[in-house]
Amino acid sequence: MLYREVGQFKTSYRADQAIFTITQDRWFVLAVVAVALVVVPFVITDYFEKAILLPLLIYALAAIGLNILTGYCGQLSLGTGAFLAVGAYAAYKLTTAFPELNLILVIVVSGGITATVGMVFGLPSLRIKGFYLAVATLAAQFFIVWLLNKVPWFYNYNATGQITMPPREVFGVLVTGPAAAPHATYLFTLGFVLVGALLAKNLVRSRIGRSWMAIRDMDIAAELIGIRPLETKLYAFGMSSFYIGVAGALMFAVWLGAAEPTEAFGIDQSFLVLFMIIIGGLGSILGSFLGAGFMILMPIALKQSMVDGLGLAAVTAKHIEIMLLGGLIIFFLIVEPHGLARLWQITKEKLRLWPFPH
Repeated sequence: MLYREVGQFKTSYRADQAIFTITQDRWFVLAVVAVALVVVPFVITDYFEKAILLPLLIYALAAIGLNILTGYCGQLSLGTGAFLAVGAYAAYKLTTAFPELNLILVIVVSGGITATVGMVFGLPSLRIKGFYLAVATLAAQFFIVWLLNKVPWFYNYNATGQITMPPREVFGVLVTGPAAAPHATYLFTLGFVLVGALLAKNLVRSRIGRSWMAIRDMDIAAELIGIRPLETKLYAFGMSSFYIGVAGALMFAVWLGAAEPTEAFGIDQSFLVLFMIIIGGLGSILGSFLGAGFMILMPIALKQSMVDGLGLAAVTAKHIEIMLLGGLIIFFLIVEPHGLARLWQITKEKLRLWPFPH
């Protein structure tokens, strides 16, 4: 078999602490990234851009953010939709107020603004946790969406209350607006996702990542060994909100192009991203991608098979999709709490031992 660790010796601490300690894993990830960067831009179409690739990448980035907070730090949040809205509206205000500002900087600053807002709403986590913290973040969800709806300054006093992204170029290439080429918007979004995933993977392996996991597993014991709950939890809220804010800015600027807070960033977005990390795997960067891919591709596959293939009504297929999603969430919570990422890990372990039994 090709998937073997035999002969792969580590001669330094740096090699032993690498993200991918097995050579086959490293080459597989590099091959996937190479295909995403070199092959996909030449075969991408408008449908694959708008219906599959952009939502998959953007929701994967948002799922990484929520996984940092919920999966690694153990702080349950139902305010993801609101933080997506903060990132989107921050990008809109920055773009319209400073037309010459580089779009990359706009999106990064939007993430920083969202991080600040997230830390403010993360203050209750110092006193409450679990269900009560979820209710507090749910209040943030409704308050932020209400505020964005009721204060005309946020949407530049537009009579419709909608925000629209103006055309913007990055290094001479148009990446926003209806005239933007699919490969340009895809590569622009992919760049943020690749950098964000790499930073998140290294962050959770660092001292602060271990502090998050200590707070998640037993906060009282973590405090006794010298970990400060105040700094650790607020840092988790800030970093999580930063990722979600960047995802919200990309969602508005590159994917949707126009948005209205109640429709685009409602409570359903918060549950959607939460379902992604539950199915993909809590406490796993890979699980964020697997969960986002599952939640984006499953409705499309069901529509193709049931509506186009079996001739069922679209509303019937939607009901089946909801029932299937609920059943899968219950299944993963009971049978495999670590989701698809854990199933992939078990598969790799079996491949490394095959044909010998455990």
